[in-house]
Amino acid sequence: MTFLPARPSDRLATGVLLFSASLWGLSWIPLKGFIAQGLSGPLVALITYGSVGLLAVALLWCDRAAWRAQWGLVLALLLVGGWANTSFVNALMVGDVVRVMFLFYLSPVWSVLGGWLFLKERIPLTRWLAVVAAIVGLWMVLGGPGLGDSAALALTWVDALSLSAGFAFAANNVIARAAHRVPLRTKTFSVFIGCGLLSALATGLSGPGLSAVLSVMGPLVWLALLAYGFGWMLLATVTWQYGVSHLESSRAGVILLAELLVSVGTAIAFGGESLTPLGWAGGALIAAAALVEALGGTPAEAPVAPTTKTTA
Repeated sequence: MTFLPARPSDRLATGVLLFSASLWGLSWIPLKGFIAQGLSGPLVALITYGSVGLLAVALLWCDRAAWRAQWGLVLALLLVGGWANTSFVNALMVGDVVRVMFLFYLSPVWSVLGGWLFLKERIPLTRWLAVVAAIVGLWMVLGGPGLGDSAALALTWVDALSLSAGFAFAANNVIARAAHRVPLRTKTFSVFIGCGLLSALATGLSGPGLSAVLSVMGPLVWLALLAYGFGWMLLATVTWQYGVSHLESSRAGVILLAELLVSVGTAIAFGGESLTPLGWAGGALIAAAALVEALGGTPAEAPVAPTTKTTA
């Protein structure tokens, strides 16, 4: 980011990261607007992420000498990071924002398990307790199934998308730590390429209705989609990378929890959404687990954003 100093103060880096977290947290608003226009999640992801991904191919090609020795990990980042963002976008567009965000933030569970199983990290007791708290929180957000309450909400396909997005985001971070010879911008922009490819596949499988949707899309809709991809999402990703690259991982992790607060708060205030008391308690456990993971997790070079973020 040429308009920001290469060595910012902690205050500036914190401000940039809060700005990025706010963009991620508010991303549900334009996504809900797109689905109101009759657009599907795969199509939105294809146009927004895929258009940036086309330009990202040139960046990866320029960096090929640096990542050639770990090309398999780059391919894994492309696919796993692409799935994280594709599934997160689709879940936000068709699901309840509050529920999607809480389920996505189960990523600390997957981060701990992934680091333990694949990177042979030594996991302290506090992080294992955070895993337990997050799993209990998931059970509560789903309505406490097994309590005999017929109103308990079963796991839906949107819930599965949200959980898989969080899982893929955590897996992407594990792969990014292993890919120590891969340049940072390669890790960042490979997500856009992967999301574009997976979205193209999903869009192609969506049936003959696609051509009808494209034929009625006016220029303002196209402009809004491209602005969302090259403006909103690209800015959110780059500022996220800038912030986490200049802050301690624990501080960055805590700041990024602002995404959860912004998304849940705005969805309740302006989106007409709500949670049961049991769901709120479960969400609090999930947020606490994410906070513990942020404070006690293994420092990473700079994981790729979701969501989520994702979408990471």
